[in-house]
Amino acid sequence: MTGERIVVVGDVINDIVAVPRIPQRPDTDTPASIRPRSGGSAANTAAWLGSLDAPVDFVGAVGSADADAHEREFREVGVVPHLQREHGIPTGTIVIVVEGEQRSMLTERGANAALRVETVTDELLAAAAVLHVSGYSILDGFGARGARALLDRAAEAGVPVSVNPASVGYLSDFGVDAFLGAIAGTTLLFPNLAEARLLTGLEDAVAAVRALTVDFPIVAMTLASEGVLVSARGADPVLVPAPAVRSVDPTGAGDAFTAGFLEHWVRSGDPIAASRAGVLVAARAVMLIGGRPPI
Repeated sequence: MTGERIVVVGDVINDIVAVPRIPQRPDTDTPASIRPRSGGSAANTAAWLGSLDAPVDFVGAVGSADADAHEREFREVGVVPHLQREHGIPTGTIVIVVEGEQRSMLTERGANAALRVETVTDELLAAAAVLHVSGYSILDGFGARGARALLDRAAEAGVPVSVNPASVGYLSDFGVDAFLGAIAGTTLLFPNLAEARLLTGLEDAVAAVRALTVDFPIVAMTLASEGVLVSARGADPVLVPAPAVRSVDPTGAGDAFTAGFLEHWVRSGDPIAASRAGVLVAARAVMLIGGRPPI
């Protein structure tokens, strides 16, 4: 690691989060708590990093109509934003319906699909301790070729890369082999269980983590309320349990875990201790509606 800052690259989303108070009823009203929230996997991670007082830069694309509002929100939580402003394209939007630990999402990627890897400047890489890339930006953004160019530049700068693979739906559409080729050389991988199963073709969680560490030196696989299974290449996987809390909305829990992990790992280099830090941040996230810390 050459620098001290955490550079996060990826998606910005305007979330509309609906938490039904009773099971959904088709063709009639279902009482619910509905909140507009700023989100996006990468943006959430950056915001949680800022809340932990980590030095963090965020690179993403937004629509020009609400770019100023997003920039203010990032700065208020301690993030330095580098926003690519797109005219005539809205900021991405997701309608999220939460039922327990399950969610369904209706997604419009918007300006996120226009993100260019050139927005990550050489100056940002020179100051980076780690580069974190959201899989969403690879799967529906700058693509495999752009990802490969960005990761190669990071390698030349001596900057380790971490990747959150994104959703099973997008991964399936993009293709597992294409995605794995695009992120070859990544140091840290943060899949959830479903993503790890898809990437490896293995059902067993421990076997999937072991398989992933063949290509990625450190893998931290999130298991929702059960915690995180973390493994460094050559070591046995370790289960780090999650604290028992009252979960309101799991949106962004994985993003918050990633933030807590990276903030600790940059300082310590210890993936087990970093996972323990990460699950504490994730526990805070599930007690809130939306994927970001309160400002």
